[in-house]
Amino acid sequence: MTTTQPIAAPPVDPALRQAQGPTARRARFGFVLAIVAQIAMMTGASAPSPFYPVLAQNIGFDAIVITAVFAVYAVALLLTLLTAGSLSDHIGRRPVAIAGFLLLAASMFLFWHADAVPLLFLARILQGVASGLLISALSAAVLDLAPGGRTRTAALWNALSPGIGLAAGALLSGIILDLADAPLLDVFAPLTIAYVVLAALFLLAPETAPRKPGVWASLSFRLSIPTPIRADFWRAAPAVVAGWATGGLFLSLGANIVHNELGGDAHLWQGLAVAMLAGVGAITAVVMRRRSPRTLVVFGTAALAVGTALSLIALGIGSLPFYLAATAVTGMGFGTGFSGVVASLAPRIPATQRADTFAVIYLLAYLAFGVPAVIAGSLVGVVGLEGVCIGYGVVVIALALVALVSRVRRAE
Repeated sequence: MTTTQPIAAPPVDPALRQAQGPTARRARFGFVLAIVAQIAMMTGASAPSPFYPVLAQNIGFDAIVITAVFAVYAVALLLTLLTAGSLSDHIGRRPVAIAGFLLLAASMFLFWHADAVPLLFLARILQGVASGLLISALSAAVLDLAPGGRTRTAALWNALSPGIGLAAGALLSGIILDLADAPLLDVFAPLTIAYVVLAALFLLAPETAPRKPGVWASLSFRLSIPTPIRADFWRAAPAVVAGWATGGLFLSLGANIVHNELGGDAHLWQGLAVAMLAGVGAITAVVMRRRSPRTLVVFGTAALAVGTALSLIALGIGSLPFYLAATAVTGMGFGTGFSGVVASLAPRIPATQRADTFAVIYLLAYLAFGVPAVIAGSLVGVVGLEGVCIGYGVVVIALALVALVSRVRRAE
């Protein structure tokens, strides 16, 4: 892979140039706020996962409905990315972030009061729209506000935040389900409040994307990858698809797998499976952050293939501890593979196309996140949950190996 010099830091709002001290402080505040906001957003994305078996029993629906509820989130997110993914490049990061978090608060309020399938669908649709607005805007804001223009640091956080948030949401929900008398209240009421607070805090953050014409034209279905990174983006696609497809399976059917196939009755175990995947991935990405992007992708795709193969063995022998250990290995691949892809692309994205480019990156990721999970859910009634897991695992292993071979053959 050829190396390039990092792009220069983008121009900052002239209002922030009044004094060096306040500008630096507000930039640091905005950088930290954008990272915290990414983690909080993804916490809400995984928080419902341990609840699905409970809601299925209380309301009365089966695996296909679970994956459908999961899928409408991905569909709404994808449609929003396709139409409004570059919106913050035109009207600014702050208004998009504020609107996104207010929508997220509304979706958490609906989860809090969910007592019927239509409410679950509405909650997930609102959450998908909000996440579609926020993903590209927050990722671009992290790059904009990176201290000293250090785009590699910003790229690392952009890759780590999803894993940290997914791990926290699933694990906390699992623990609260086991301990609390009113788990829906104890999980989703604090998230509702947190998102309203985040929306308010963005009023204090610096704006890094000055308004520019073309906002209405930007609200159209389009896919735009800057020419300098286009070839590398498509080479990285199998690694992104393999990793995020694995995440989609865990977030949609992971609790059912642990409960029905491995005997993990406590909700803690069901949340822990997601937490191991995403959390170990984030930790591994931090440990390996100084490695080259190519090394991260090679390690990540290899770990993803090995971990998935081990998890299939664990399912075959019905061992929950072995399965959790295999999930940790898979998580290493989930975290480092995606962080390597982001680190290889982010420094070469033109400042004026950051939101647009991240919209496309996450479009691919969430297609892999949602579509295979829906197919898996529809096949559970035909071939059984174990059969679905085996077929899913074989596909993930094949994609990971394709990505591994492609990256190994490509020179640094």
